[in-house]
Amino acid sequence: MAYITKLFDRNFLEYASYVIKDRAIPDLEDGLKPVQRRILHSLFEMDDGKFHKVANVVGHCMKYHPHGDASIGSALVVLANKEFFIDRQGNFGNIFTGDEAAASRYIECRATSLAKDIFYNPKLTLMADSYDGRNREPVVFPAKIPVVLVMGAEGIAVGMSTKILPHNIIETLTAEKACLEGKTFTLYPDFPTGGQVDVSDYKDGTGRVLVRAKLDTSDPKRIVIRELPYGSTTESLINSIETAAKAGRIKIQSINDFTTEKVEIEIRLARGVYSQETVDALFAFTECEQSISVNLLVIRDNLPASMTVTEVIQHHAQQLLDLLTKELEFEKKELQNKFRFRNLERIFIEDGLYKVIEKMKTPETVEKAIIQGFLPYRKEAGTQGVQKEDVDHLLKIPIRRLSLYDITKAKAEMKAMQSRIKTINGHLKNITDYGIAFLDSVIEKVRSSEEFGQGRRKTIVGAFEKVAAKEVVKRDLPLKYDSATGYLGTSVVGAVAEAVSQFDRIFTLRHDGTYSVADVSEKMFIGPGAWFIKIADKEAMANTVFTIIYKEPETGYPCIKRCIIEGWIMNKEYSLAPEGAEVLHADDRREFSFIAHYAQKPRMKVLKETFNAEDFSVRGLKAGGLRLADREIESIELSK
Repeated sequence: MAYITKLFDRNFLEYASYVIKDRAIPDLEDGLKPVQRRILHSLFEMDDGKFHKVANVVGHCMKYHPHGDASIGSALVVLANKEFFIDRQGNFGNIFTGDEAAASRYIECRATSLAKDIFYNPKLTLMADSYDGRNREPVVFPAKIPVVLVMGAEGIAVGMSTKILPHNIIETLTAEKACLEGKTFTLYPDFPTGGQVDVSDYKDGTGRVLVRAKLDTSDPKRIVIRELPYGSTTESLINSIETAAKAGRIKIQSINDFTTEKVEIEIRLARGVYSQETVDALFAFTECEQSISVNLLVIRDNLPASMTVTEVIQHHAQQLLDLLTKELEFEKKELQNKFRFRNLERIFIEDGLYKVIEKMKTPETVEKAIIQGFLPYRKEAGTQGVQKEDVDHLLKIPIRRLSLYDITKAKAEMKAMQSRIKTINGHLKNITDYGIAFLDSVIEKVRSSEEFGQGRRKTIVGAFEKVAAKEVVKRDLPLKYDSATGYLGTSVVGAVAEAVSQFDRIFTLRHDGTYSVADVSEKMFIGPGAWFIKIADKEAMANTVFTIIYKEPETGYPCIKRCIIEGWIMNKEYSLAPEGAEVLHADDRREFSFIAHYAQKPRMKVLKETFNAEDFSVRGLKAGGLRLADREIESIELSK
């Protein structure tokens, strides 16, 4: 048994770790999930400047991704519809209507120039074996911007989930610049579907946001939805409006969808209904307004970590400087090696060292002659001197190149290399300024390209209060009570107890001192002779003092209990009086007077007594009542 428990624990932990790291949660370094990273890697490997069939890209990517073509194809379409990193050709679906993309054999794609600038650097990319060991794939790309904020992400893993909202790319890059400059910055979400967002409860990547559709109410008899709230499609939005209309929550005549490249949903209102009075109902009962909870969870250093937007920007600002430093140092080293080889070539040809090999008979003597020939040029050969690899390189120079060698051109190339090395040294000394210049170049590329929408913000940031459904609906349903049968409801024949809406909850205090709270229904049994039937509004109930006067079951003495009912569980029955007690009167006024009539006994002179309810303290719900007198009570009469 212990072995089985241990086996299950280990397998569960392995599965949970796999789902968290390799499927659901994006990596902080490049903002990508594994399938997205493999897709981009495939596009970089296949890149020849032309479009590729998506089916071919999916087939190529299957070398790296072990979960089949369907998951790769759908992930590629989603990534392509983010617009920044994959250039599309063909029908990739519609993010507004929710229409699916065409089959992968009919659509084409390629990596954008921005993707190459941000991700592609094979010399600095850490590689690992693919799932079958036949190929090598990137562990993470050396991304230069916080892609996880630009694209956003959503995923559910074992025991955790992530919900990262997308942000405007220009604003994200500007925030990264501000971080490098030591300035403060604020970043708010920006959605591809546009709409409006209230960030009052958005706490730097955590908390929640309230999103709304953009409504055109210029015509009093129709409402046109121009932009969608994040997370909705035209289809889901129309379905929510039709559902609300069938339930009688909004009154419409017709709804038409004219969406093409831009959203346009026309709602024609019923006779006698106008657009301004319908807007709140749309926000309350349809997907025109939604609340989105945010959780910025990423993989950081191979572990899941909750972060803030500010922390992500700070991390990537430092990561940008580290990557640029590595790139510059790598380029500098390559230029220095290339300059040294060119210098050796120049000496070898210009000073005629190649002639010494004419008299040599064996490879060993040739190598030795060349090395000795370079002894007077120790400075040009560097600290390591001329090595065997250098000799091999020199001996591979074609005869044609020896005869046509252009000394002036060679010196110009070497001078250009020295100039570039000097420039690199300057960048390394001022790496922060170089990083800011890089971000400026990316911003300029985005702004100058319609392909990326010129980086325009699509979502309006503002403040608006969430519309509560109960505040929109009119209380025009008569709630009736039949005191003889004890039934309460909107379809019961009896006296009207309250005017309610279908979203109200009803508080009932019965003749035996029990009370409960339930939703409005067509018919429910509460018992005959109920003391109170009222709308259970918590704010109003918290300011209401309930008073019950009851007869003790054992002695028949009168008791009074005053309390406030502040909370409840729906459809659960509570009691204000002890079990078996007879409730003589119930009241919801703070101040009133009443007369207690006592049962007549021998030698009893006082048969009634007047009391003021406000003279007795308000106690807790579970506290017992206070005894009014040590006499058996017969009835209660309210004073005028």
